[in-house]
Amino acid sequence: MAGMGQDQEFIFRSKLGDIYIPTHLPLHSYMFENISQFKDRPCLINGNTGETFSYADVELSSRKVAAGLDTLGIQQGDVIMLLLQNCPQFVLAFLGASYLGAIITTANPFYTPAEVAKQAVASKTKLIITQASFVEKIRDFAKHNQVKVICVDSPPHHPELDEEGFLHFSDLTQPDDGDIPAVKINPDDVVALPYSSGTTGLPKGVMLTHKSLVTNVSQQVDGDNPNLYYHKNDVILCVLPLFHIYSLSILLCGLRVGAATLVMQKFEIFTLLELVQKHKVTIAPFVPPIVLAIAKNPQVQRYDLSSIRILMSGAAPLGKELEDAVKAKLPNATLGQGYGMTEAGPVLSMCLGFAKEPFEIKSGACGTVVRNAEMKIVDPETGASLPRNQPGEICIRGFQIMKGYLNDPVATERTIDKEGWLHTGDIGFIDLDDEVFIVDRLKEIIKYKGFQVAPAELEAMLISHPNIADAAVVPMKDDAAGEVPVAFVVRSNGSKISEDDIKQYISKQVVFYKRINRVFFVDSVPKGPSGKILRKDLRARLAAGLAK
Repeated sequence: MAGMGQDQEFIFRSKLGDIYIPTHLPLHSYMFENISQFKDRPCLINGNTGETFSYADVELSSRKVAAGLDTLGIQQGDVIMLLLQNCPQFVLAFLGASYLGAIITTANPFYTPAEVAKQAVASKTKLIITQASFVEKIRDFAKHNQVKVICVDSPPHHPELDEEGFLHFSDLTQPDDGDIPAVKINPDDVVALPYSSGTTGLPKGVMLTHKSLVTNVSQQVDGDNPNLYYHKNDVILCVLPLFHIYSLSILLCGLRVGAATLVMQKFEIFTLLELVQKHKVTIAPFVPPIVLAIAKNPQVQRYDLSSIRILMSGAAPLGKELEDAVKAKLPNATLGQGYGMTEAGPVLSMCLGFAKEPFEIKSGACGTVVRNAEMKIVDPETGASLPRNQPGEICIRGFQIMKGYLNDPVATERTIDKEGWLHTGDIGFIDLDDEVFIVDRLKEIIKYKGFQVAPAELEAMLISHPNIADAAVVPMKDDAAGEVPVAFVVRSNGSKISEDDIKQYISKQVVFYKRINRVFFVDSVPKGPSGKILRKDLRARLAAGLAK
């Protein structure tokens, strides 16, 4: 529904109407509020081993983790980094930290040591929980910064790890009763600190509070007609990395309603198909590259995937051709998209075809704005509020949005205005049926298979090379990845540095998806009067095929 305020503001709200949201509850209390209804039902299923944890198991283990963290000296407000692939311990650590009033920052375990260290320093991480295979990345950093390390998967008495003084996750769950200190948690206390580049610049810590996450989960799965109709008989596939806010949000939604979450450590097409068939998965949250793998693989028809009732795609837009191709493979599934952003806590809009009483789905739409939130579309030049069917920057307001960026008031003010509107940097419009369509991006961020790549981060590395005078990084369209980073480089005087030299220089410093795909040598990087790189000019050159 749209209304006009005093300032000719066109405000869009959900068709489903607002609901009561218990924003006073800490996240863990909200998650387990209805646990008596499903305490003996499966909560987490380990896809690797088949081990199943009931809701009662998960709730008690989370309390024990909180008590164990307290014994280690972790206090309310301290930051714990999870450097993990998907595993049940990720969930237990996240909930345990919530009980203690601590903060979880999530990092990609495939980051380079330098990338991990940068985030650990910026977030003031006191403890890192990781897997034995990633210990080498943090060994030196942990030693020199008095950061404790816990491994989830090494044997409890691994001589090499014992020598270093590293602990095993089982050490956290030793207390029998899960007694934890009495902490008073304020709804505005931060509970999650994912890192995002937002609309511009380097990665920044996004402060998501207990209130943010309670609101966002409630907007999706609570009420008489939930926007996202999950229930306790559902089996939700968790294959997307939990260090990404999209996957973490889905997990929390599943916990709230008493569904079973099937945790897959990493994506492998045939393992995924076998697990869907074996566990009768009903909810499949994917990103476009996984949808593409299912649509294109001829072996898919050998598996029974008829249990899937909801296939949701997010993190990057899904094209109509791909939608049609996957629908043919999954005839029982409702396929729809959601639209999110880490800073928005994360979901802004959700397909109403997933509702308990579903609406018709429009191809290419990202659904309608979530309940208990307001959306408006503004002219990027004038800031004027725009009516339906006119593209502009998408803005959202509500309790679910971030508190701000950690230690970065300037970037926070640039993103959240004085009226509380979060400016997404995405260009879109809202049609006559309240459906949201994304048409372009103001923001500089590159999306490689849904992963964020910040041009500023790569540019800083390029410019630090003695043979490079200037550089700019922009996205280039790619069939498999959606977008890949490419660089426009100005060589230093007399330098003969090659494309391969530059690619190798970057690839040694960054995770695989941030690697430079192509290098174009130019005489100068186009810049505006303020010195800002004119990325749209470079993107236009790519689109016109002029970058050679």
